[in-house]
Amino acid sequence: MESHWPRIGFRRHLTTAVVPGEATYLVSEQGVTAIEGRAVAALAPLLDGSRDMSALVRDTQGVLSPTELGAVLAKLRQANLITGSAAAPADDGPDGDAAAFWEAAGLDAQRASATLAAGRVRVLDLGRLDGTDVRDAFSDAGVVLGLPSRAGGDPGVGDLTVVLCDDYLLPGLADVDAAQRRCGRPWLLAKPHGVEPWIGPVFRPGEGPCWHCLAHRLRSHRSPEHHVGRALGLDAPPSPPPSSIAASRSLALRGIALEAAKWLAGYRGGSQSSIRVLDTLNLGVRPHPVTRRPQCPQCGDPSLVGDRVCSPVVLASRPKTTLSEGGHRALTAEQVLERYEHLVGRVTGVVTGLDRAPGGPAFLNSYHSGPNPALTHRTLAGFRSSLRSQSGGKGTTALDAKVGALCEAVERYSGTLHGDEPRIRGSLAELGDEAVHPNACQLYHERQYATRLEWNAAHPPFQYVCDPFDEHSRIDWTPVWSLTHGRRRLLPTALLYCAPPPASGPCFALADSNGNAAGGSLEDAVLQGFFELVERDAVALWWYNRTRQPRVDLESFPDPWIDEMHTQYARLKREFWVLDVTSDLGVPAMAAVSRRTDKPEEDIMFGFGCHFDPVIALRRALTELNQLLPAVLGPSPADDPALADWCARRTVANQPYLRPDPSVPAKRRGDYPYTLRTDLLDDVHAAEALLRERGLELLVLDQTRPDLELPTVKVVVPGLRHFWARFGRGRLYDTPVQLGRRTRPISYEELNPIPLFV
Repeated sequence: MESHWPRIGFRRHLTTAVVPGEATYLVSEQGVTAIEGRAVAALAPLLDGSRDMSALVRDTQGVLSPTELGAVLAKLRQANLITGSAAAPADDGPDGDAAAFWEAAGLDAQRASATLAAGRVRVLDLGRLDGTDVRDAFSDAGVVLGLPSRAGGDPGVGDLTVVLCDDYLLPGLADVDAAQRRCGRPWLLAKPHGVEPWIGPVFRPGEGPCWHCLAHRLRSHRSPEHHVGRALGLDAPPSPPPSSIAASRSLALRGIALEAAKWLAGYRGGSQSSIRVLDTLNLGVRPHPVTRRPQCPQCGDPSLVGDRVCSPVVLASRPKTTLSEGGHRALTAEQVLERYEHLVGRVTGVVTGLDRAPGGPAFLNSYHSGPNPALTHRTLAGFRSSLRSQSGGKGTTALDAKVGALCEAVERYSGTLHGDEPRIRGSLAELGDEAVHPNACQLYHERQYATRLEWNAAHPPFQYVCDPFDEHSRIDWTPVWSLTHGRRRLLPTALLYCAPPPASGPCFALADSNGNAAGGSLEDAVLQGFFELVERDAVALWWYNRTRQPRVDLESFPDPWIDEMHTQYARLKREFWVLDVTSDLGVPAMAAVSRRTDKPEEDIMFGFGCHFDPVIALRRALTELNQLLPAVLGPSPADDPALADWCARRTVANQPYLRPDPSVPAKRRGDYPYTLRTDLLDDVHAAEALLRERGLELLVLDQTRPDLELPTVKVVVPGLRHFWARFGRGRLYDTPVQLGRRTRPISYEELNPIPLFV
């Protein structure tokens, strides 16, 4: 009588070899597994799929007890090495190769073949493919096709819809996504065209990301194309021409059909939530995960960003876990990289890559992390030529530089306008004292407004002078939180989030990355934004007044890394020194300056740093100098006129403020008062108190994105200067006199005519 117990055997993608006295070896394409022990050695020859449990008990009698047999089988099953089937190997069923394939995928071969044969796939071709090629590819994979679906219509009956397109941002895909979500049916998106065809992901309505989640990420990588499209008045950004041959299209179609077959057969793997990019030139495959955006307006809660921005910024005790030279942090650099490295990826990542910056020795530890979105909304020429066209990071180690580059890219991505930011429409006159006049932050001079057309035509985009603000114009405002007064304030949205300037009408405000920061905690980010504002304010007071500043005595900061830096710069025929530019705020701020010593053109470069701890302020100035140095190490930077002019014509002889003041003693480490605090919250309180004593207000906008969750803020202190050309009245003129650097306020005409260009 035929047994109905499942027959037990090793999975058919495994070859079994018993070496007496040594081990039982299971050989597969993925490698070799060795299992020691007499029990497995005795049982292995019997696990050929022809015996059920009763037969195994019978055939191991005297060798293994039923208890031993059960224990061995349980361990093999737990390791996914054996399977049970109701059919004997000689029964009708999948052929041997196919059975081995499905079992290698962890499936029951007979069930997988049956569900594949019973399943149906609907293909919706939005591209330019030959229908015969599509049918042949799916037929070869054993996939049965149903009737074609109509774009935007009811997908019809089918276990899976496969959508073929030539661009993942094709407008019609929004309709496809809506239709598939209405009927709750999964769909596979693929692009068979191009040198790099794309396959996936499989969208599963109700779980995981939707097409809109993916489209949001993809659009963020196409800023240059969108700029060209807007500049030319096109309905859509330009796209590259078709690039494929019959073999590459066939390879892609068969890969797509294979993915559909695996899905119908019941295979579920993490890669199905990714875009698989096929490199047809090098025959490689790279997965790019697609993740859900909790704030997605189609599949998530679009109020998440608004709720966060409109809530008070609540800071908490945050003990410092690291007091390294790179800064006082809530997380170590290793922890930040481990926690957020998944955000890196050129297709679906927020950070396109973490690559060592070209143009300098490895000692410089400078890394790039993709284009700076704060600049890409302006002209591409300005984007390419600016020293800050790339997001980047620096550090005394490669790890610090990588983490800095990652955080800066996330900070700038989070600081761009995505469309879900809360906005209040009104005029300054209507909103009352909650609203902050934009020029309290932008600080343009009346004469800059008067000559803005000529100025904007002659200077790079980041030196743009906006139109004079009309207090009665109705514009968008966004809430920020005053840590100083514990209340809501309002600033123009255009001043807080980077976005293209208005196509017509006045441009009252443009955002930049000044005061934007990301960190391992909200407290960490607030502090870094504060230090950046203080640093740039201090630099502006020095640069535009052209005052001689004290030298920082580097020997009082004993550090082997600085010694090595002297050695490396000497090899580059350069020297460097550091100036103390600390302002009336008393937070140590330093400017590191370097010049060539072997030719008339000195190729002067600089870097800035600021921190409560003077050691960290010095390190930051020196590492930023290293970060910016590659810009002047290679051939003349002809694509950046401001930098090219600076390198060719400016020397310490005609720019004496770049040299230390010889009439005052050098600043030693002990000259900087410093109190070590072990909690980041205490540092934030110290920063807020410092500003409040001088009548300044500390404003914070929480820009953390729910899909990233790397704490990110924009810190604003109305009245502090940017180091770009902002010549409004106030600290730029008054503070140098208060500090004794000048006997009288500088006049507008006497300001440094060279706008700071980094």
